[in-house]
Amino acid sequence: MASQSTPFPIENIPFGVISTRENPTPRCATALHNDAVDLSALEKDGFFDSISGFEQGAIFSKSHLNAFASLPIASRREARQLLCGALPRLAELQATRDQFFIPLDRIQNHYPMQTANFSDFYCSLEHAQNCSEIFGLLASPNWHVIPSVYNGRTSSLNVSSTLIRPHGVIKDEAGGLPFTPTKKLDFELEMGVFISHPLESGQILDIQAVRDHIFGFVILNDWSARDIQGFEMAPLGPFHSKGFSTTISPWIITMDALESVQSLVMVHQDPAPLPHLAWKGNENEATFDIDLSARIIRDGNTYNVTSTNLNELYWTPYQQATHLTSAGEGLSTGDIFGTGTISSARTDSNGEKTGLACLVERALPRTSLSTLKENGIVFFEDGDELIIEGWCINKTNGVKFGFGQCRGTVAPAVKLGH
Repeated sequence: MASQSTPFPIENIPFGVISTRENPTPRCATALHNDAVDLSALEKDGFFDSISGFEQGAIFSKSHLNAFASLPIASRREARQLLCGALPRLAELQATRDQFFIPLDRIQNHYPMQTANFSDFYCSLEHAQNCSEIFGLLASPNWHVIPSVYNGRTSSLNVSSTLIRPHGVIKDEAGGLPFTPTKKLDFELEMGVFISHPLESGQILDIQAVRDHIFGFVILNDWSARDIQGFEMAPLGPFHSKGFSTTISPWIITMDALESVQSLVMVHQDPAPLPHLAWKGNENEATFDIDLSARIIRDGNTYNVTSTNLNELYWTPYQQATHLTSAGEGLSTGDIFGTGTISSARTDSNGEKTGLACLVERALPRTSLSTLKENGIVFFEDGDELIIEGWCINKTNGVKFGFGQCRGTVAPAVKLGH
């Protein structure tokens, strides 16, 4: 079945922004099987006229999804249900297929939202323990009490693209401090969470209402330069080592689609969360069952480097979103936060840790992965390509759906002076 072989069956209905060679104007779209569906064209044809909020016009003709994401939940849900009911029929008719459907290999994806704020968390217990050991750090006493997070750079956000190896100040073996390209380029497999309904500054979000403020999820790769990070980290945290590129998958998977993959949290929280961070709903709906994997392609060979799941994160996306507002900072439509590296403690049949979601964690003897070690994969080399995927299984009907790919190819550093 087509719905099983692509990430975008009718059970999914993601949202993104596309353009084509024939029509280079970015506009909103969804994806069904192997096609993009031009929502701007459907809107101009009157398809959404019956839905409250669309009477203001041009919801889907904009170069971002903010206007749609800020509509009431009921309107967004009605639009999605209308698409679910009509798209299979429209796909069967040649006239409407020609008018609204575009093969995915003929589109260009664009960053899908207007984003004012980007924050990145540090919320995997496995990742925190490994990194503390590798860098010789003591575990911070606040880590188990509140989700650790820092503010990033919105200018770094992009959809799957080519990454130019960044420059930075690196302490070399002789103690020198040259300004030079990173030699320790790494990835961090995360998920990105986009905000829908805003929250006014001065208000504090109740965790029971947090779902109403989340538009959907993407895969997020927070590229990291570990040698630059090592020198600049103290005392204020990362800057250039994280701010040069953060790549997301282009299609936003909505909360309505993810409702079918709600899950228990698989990592025990000890001590118990503070009252404002404690999940008060059904424990089976505290997070999401999303399988995530990453592979590196080098010289035509493919190396699997990570297999993990969002439900193995210590702090959940709901707790993270609640913490973001807990001092009254508010939320804006289009804001995004990264969940932090989703490293898990899972192992394979050989006892090797397969759940580590970045390369720097492989530096310990107990965390090494034989396939990477045997092939000399320590950090990224020029020409390497990274592909991250995320898949879910609808618990109601067993249909598999996904996020598409988050991709990045490493290009050589730009020469100074150019």
